[in-house]
Amino acid sequence: MNELTENRIPLDDLMVFHQLARSLNSSLDLDTILRTILDQMERIIAADMWTLLMLDESRKELYYAIASQNGEDALRDLRVKLGEGVAGWVMEHGETLIVPESEDNDPRLQQTLAADRRMVRSMIAMPLRGRKGIQGVIEILNPRASQMSDYTIAFLHILCDHAAIAIENAHDVARIQQLTITDDATGLFNVRHLYKMLEHELERSGRQRMPVSLAFIDLDRFKSVNDVHGHLIGSELLGRVGKRLKQLSREQDMCFRYGGDEFVVLMPDTAPADALVLATGLHQELTNTKFRMSNGLELSASASVGLATCPPENAAVHAIIGAADARMYAVKSNGRGKVRGE
Repeated sequence: MNELTENRIPLDDLMVFHQLARSLNSSLDLDTILRTILDQMERIIAADMWTLLMLDESRKELYYAIASQNGEDALRDLRVKLGEGVAGWVMEHGETLIVPESEDNDPRLQQTLAADRRMVRSMIAMPLRGRKGIQGVIEILNPRASQMSDYTIAFLHILCDHAAIAIENAHDVARIQQLTITDDATGLFNVRHLYKMLEHELERSGRQRMPVSLAFIDLDRFKSVNDVHGHLIGSELLGRVGKRLKQLSREQDMCFRYGGDEFVVLMPDTAPADALVLATGLHQELTNTKFRMSNGLELSASASVGLATCPPENAAVHAIIGAADARMYAVKSNGRGKVRGE
């Protein structure tokens, strides 16, 4: 029998476990969960610093999601490759790694020194293993030697297991929420999310007295693409146009598929003159883009664009969309392929 089963768990530790489990189950916000994990685990073992690294699946790297002792700013832009340093080794092998001070020449620790830019003499690193695999790694930097008992390590493992499940649940909820606001064909936000975000921006515009502009974009003669090349090619072209619109928009702008072959670009803090310049440049780049389809066919996409800005437009969601839509149709009635502002 191990120490956990031979001795009764101290009440203070049970309270920590209870508080962590309760906090994790009460929130599905990832940032709140990560902060809760560190806040509670710091009560188990004293150390110079705690860090929690999460896996960036697209880049196959770990990033520092949160840290104690005001270490977040120093670590925010650092990345750890799988297999690199202590955290990278733990992520790659899925095993806990304990490096005591007597082994401070461990090459993995030296790599961690370069990554963290801190004087690290010893470390405990544990994987956050959930149902779907390892979510990340918890690092405990320079833990007090007197507290590195088998009991403490076992207790930390239990907490890590519960933390990993909570992180997975938060990721699942985030994916579901993303699906509800995303258009399947283009990957852009859908019209439901447009109304929500436009209402938010109009309220902010009223409070801060900052303009918000909207571009309503309709592809010209898109029906002919479906008629000539079929609906599969038409859907593929819509997806490529949506992706291109996002590439051509500024980081602060939001792109939506309004429906059919209609798109909207929401431009916060953008006055009418600036919106006209941005929309004209976007329109020109879009028109000049050649889209190569999966069957080798090369297509282009012309569009008619209408702009509206609040203020001075009526500060209502349907009013600003209606104003931009009306200007877009005015373009279509006069030859298509242009941008019309206020």
